[in-house]
Amino acid sequence: MSELVARDIMTSDPVTVAPDTTVTEAARLMSERRIGALPVVEKGRMVGLVTEGDLIMQDVKVHFPTYLSLLGGYVFAPGASDRFESSLRKAVAATVSDVMTREPVSVTADALVTDVATLLVERDIARVPVMDGDAVVGIVSKSDIVRSLAS
Repeated sequence: MSELVARDIMTSDPVTVAPDTTVTEAARLMSERRIGALPVVEKGRMVGLVTEGDLIMQDVKVHFPTYLSLLGGYVFAPGASDRFESSLRKAVAATVSDVMTREPVSVTADALVTDVATLLVERDIARVPVMDGDAVVGIVSKSDIVRSLAS
């Protein structure tokens, strides 16, 4: 019996997104499809990978404006409300290209599953895109590897 390769256990034809996909849309797709990552594809070529962790890290980096309470009212520090509004607008309108990992670690479809497992552990990552040239043809996750061991 020959050793298993990535092609044998990968999830084929993964859901992908474009770089200009909003963070909100990417989160919705991950939630609906119950997946933890989306390859980011532009003109048929993978340009990045966006993961649940990327979305969580992006989620709230908005700093509230500085203000003083004075005689029962609030006085905002000069420029603070403008900076707050700007950072809030950026957080809401963020796109996948703002938060994705560029040039993620990837493997070929012929990579041995044992090598893929080692890569995931050494790099402390949960999944890796499977490539055919510049095209994403699948994804192998830690759970795919566990399932292959169980069968």
